[in-house]
Amino acid sequence: FFRLLLEPFATCLENDQRIREISILREAAEADKQRLLTKLGRQSLGDTIVGVEAGLRHVMERVDLVAASDAPVLLLGETGTGKELIARAIHNRSRRARGPCLRVNCGAIPPELIDSQLFGHERGSFTGASETHRGWFERANHGTLFLDEIGELSLPAQVRLLQVLQDGSFERVGGRQTLVVDVRIVAATHRDLREMVQKGEFREDLWYRLAVFPIFLPPLRERLEDIPALARHFAERAAVRFGLALQLPNEEDIRLLMSYHWPGNVRELAAVIDRAAILGNGKGLQVAKALGGGGRNASTDSTYRPAEPKSQRGEPFPSLDEAVRGHIMEALRRTGGRIEGPRGAAALLQVNPHTLRSRMRKLGIPWRQFRDHPPDQATLKDPSDEPTLKG
Repeated sequence: FFRLLLEPFATCLENDQRIREISILREAAEADKQRLLTKLGRQSLGDTIVGVEAGLRHVMERVDLVAASDAPVLLLGETGTGKELIARAIHNRSRRARGPCLRVNCGAIPPELIDSQLFGHERGSFTGASETHRGWFERANHGTLFLDEIGELSLPAQVRLLQVLQDGSFERVGGRQTLVVDVRIVAATHRDLREMVQKGEFREDLWYRLAVFPIFLPPLRERLEDIPALARHFAERAAVRFGLALQLPNEEDIRLLMSYHWPGNVRELAAVIDRAAILGNGKGLQVAKALGGGGRNASTDSTYRPAEPKSQRGEPFPSLDEAVRGHIMEALRRTGGRIEGPRGAAALLQVNPHTLRSRMRKLGIPWRQFRDHPPDQATLKDPSDEPTLKG
């Protein structure tokens, strides 16, 4: 009788042990995967850095200077300038190259989950914590942790991050044991952290810790000499990704690409070349159509703006915030003020809805004014065919 009574409890304990073992194996497999991706990164077409001998030469000189040390690095620049590639280049040139190189998008994690994601949690520490979870810092031990969009971290999370930077120690959520890790931090942001410090939105002591060695990545409009090589690189990648015959950009394509302003930088260029390859279907790149938003005349479409530097026209140049604000407002206009869903502004811009709302609050965009505006029918039919500004 007692044997029959205890058998279900024994089974539960056995299953619980197996779940823990599976969790450990899964995390180990993920770490192995990241190590393999890191090793393959230098030979991967998607991770190739274009512009080492031209527009990014100064950047790569600073990468080579700092890679051998364990100093924190702060990557600064507009969205889409290639900060993740530079972070991986620093890792690959360091003594940690055989360890994991993990990326965390701080702006995509809800504030209530950031501690659990970064530092892990113990079983039973909160509702739904059915097992112990290792955070990003533990998984990146003996490697590099790339904290993207670090300006989006809440002040409480900044305090805990500062502690890790000081002595490498932290506790999991709900835990009492102090854990110590050996992790190199590379952080990145498109925001002005000094201004955030003055406004009380970013801790000054954390700023000093992170800004030991800042590296600024120039926007694509300031490295136009790299566009031909970048366009060829993305055309080769598109042919492989989409199973199309390789079609390289011709002289007219390059002329069009070099006259565009590129508010979304290299990321937008990659998206335009992908679109041009798909529209061409292996018979040639349709760059003019891709720049014009999928079939409209590029010379008349509002998304196609030739780059006109201040030195040539003498006109005041719009700030990044102004350009982003206008881009978001256009997306809201096209979607009738809808943010979420496959036909919402977040999907159109290819960003997380939480990130979009945060950016809208920062830029003071009153989304309600678009609620009464009928959505653009072209947007409803094919939201994937629009230019993107990923942030």
